[in-house]
Amino acid sequence: MCGISGIFDTRGRRDFDATLMHRINDTLHHRGPDEGSIHLQPGLGLGHRRLSIIDIATGQQPLFNAQRSVGIVFNGEIYNYQALMAELQALGYVFRTKSDTEVIVHAWSAWGEDCVQKLRGMFAFVLWDQARDAIFMARDRLGVKPMFYALLDDGALVFGSELKALMAHPQLRRDIDPQAVEEYFALGYVAEPRTVFRQALKLPQGHTLLIRRGEAVGQPRRYWDVNFTVDARIDETEAQEELLRRLRESVRLRMIAEVPLGAFLSGGVDSSAVVAMMAGESTHPVKTCSMAFDDPAYNESEFARQVAERYHTDHHVETVQSDDFDLIDTLARLYDEPYADSSAIPTYRVCQLARKHVTVALSGDGGDESFGGYRRYKLHMMEERMRASLPLGLRRPLFGTLGRLYPKADWAPRVFRAKTTFQALARNSVEAYFHTMSVIRDNERLPLYSARFKSELGGYNARELFLRHAEQANTDDPLAMIQYIDLQTYLVGDINTKVDRASMAHSLEVREPLMDHPLVEWLATLPSHLKLRGGEGKYLFKKSLEPHLPRDVLYRPKMGFAVPLSRWFRGPLRQRVRGALLGGPLADSGWFDLKAVGQLVEQHENGSRDHSTPLWTLLMYDAFLRNVMGVAPLRQAA
Repeated sequence: MCGISGIFDTRGRRDFDATLMHRINDTLHHRGPDEGSIHLQPGLGLGHRRLSIIDIATGQQPLFNAQRSVGIVFNGEIYNYQALMAELQALGYVFRTKSDTEVIVHAWSAWGEDCVQKLRGMFAFVLWDQARDAIFMARDRLGVKPMFYALLDDGALVFGSELKALMAHPQLRRDIDPQAVEEYFALGYVAEPRTVFRQALKLPQGHTLLIRRGEAVGQPRRYWDVNFTVDARIDETEAQEELLRRLRESVRLRMIAEVPLGAFLSGGVDSSAVVAMMAGESTHPVKTCSMAFDDPAYNESEFARQVAERYHTDHHVETVQSDDFDLIDTLARLYDEPYADSSAIPTYRVCQLARKHVTVALSGDGGDESFGGYRRYKLHMMEERMRASLPLGLRRPLFGTLGRLYPKADWAPRVFRAKTTFQALARNSVEAYFHTMSVIRDNERLPLYSARFKSELGGYNARELFLRHAEQANTDDPLAMIQYIDLQTYLVGDINTKVDRASMAHSLEVREPLMDHPLVEWLATLPSHLKLRGGEGKYLFKKSLEPHLPRDVLYRPKMGFAVPLSRWFRGPLRQRVRGALLGGPLADSGWFDLKAVGQLVEQHENGSRDHSTPLWTLLMYDAFLRNVMGVAPLRQAA
């Protein structure tokens, strides 16, 4: 695993400053502390920070072919590289290393832009091709590995694994994109392809971009998308057998490493399944790492212990204190742009723990999206049945009125919290799912914005992101539709971003067997009743795992990886929240209605409403302004 960076002159062949290239590359030292090097030639600079995993002796980058006509900087792992190496050797290509990096170089020479179709793994890379006088960048199908780029005003294109690499270039304009801020306050992250800065972009997952010198920088090209046909004719027993076969293969491929390897074990179904498969493929005890919480409402460590004991793993547990909120500023600097998933705190801690014992860890990320595991899927399907019984023309006025009038009863038993359901029933299916996924919903988010910010938004609403992806989904199946939207948005923008930054902060490589793209493609062919049945999410997955995992692990309620925000904001973080939101850079930006923000603070403090998620989202935006933008407060809250 590595950090990559570089500069390409799209207009000519100017000489780039070596000091600048070193400074850009060094921003990514945490991603690759083992080695670092740059390559400079007229019109091109390539930088690489290396975390040695495979071919430790000879896998250094930037790596060139023998003729030095094709070079690469690469972040990730190609799990089928050995098979590809044999295929390329049969075509006459000679290898000087045993690395998956050199496989990509020769794959480009053999197959051109279609080389990405051959790659099975997680990757972000940039190739330099002298004959084409061009660079070619690519990102893996599910967006596990990140790629940022920006075309500067002078025609230089700067790129890197994290936004901080681009920010090291003095010519990157740091004007904030209002539409990115709207996406952040709606979803808790800035969705692909935007970044928080107007001038910078993320290369979307499953896309490539070819940039020829002397030509305008075009739009990325999609080379892969998941197709939810849900039309496979397969009986349940056969599907269970096939699922386990594919899962074992995916895990086995991800166990190739020349360094210590282990797994996260949360006690949930996904990570437990990965550990079970690893145990079956290993002759030594699997190293597993878990976080325990001193607050029993968030503690899953007992379930992790059951799995660890069953498979005799070398198990390591550390307890996270319930007041572990000192990471706020660290996380803001780590993520570079606003990011509001509070589970980044325990994720950071479990990566910190894992790195004490291993260099590579397998995770269970991506299972909920493909197997149908989120609780919100069940609720959405219940709402879908109600939406199907009444036309939108009747539902919108009826349930819209009920949604406005019904009180928001955070304190009440769940059965009485009908406001959100009424609001969802007043919308079409995609808009309703956006409403469900919003960390701050429209009726709460828009009042937070000042008139000036609304003007700068120009009418943009983050729901357009969901509507755009829905148009590309190519399915009428309601469960498949929201699974597709999650794969395009939440998985990439939230989950993968969280894990990549938290793991690489500790120079830890995380691999994701449940995001193996052949597995994802196959699961997309299965009928939805094999994923969600009788209110049970991950139906087929859990049935397949019954011989391998305790029933308590398989069928207990999902807990999640959460932190006690509500209590923090009424206790130890009370003054920090008040000071940051009512008197800090956020207040000084002019983009927020301080009266509305103040009302959130007051209602949460007096216990009449639980605004913990909106307050955390605002607090992390303030932390971004202070730690990334370097904005000091002009005044203090009274």
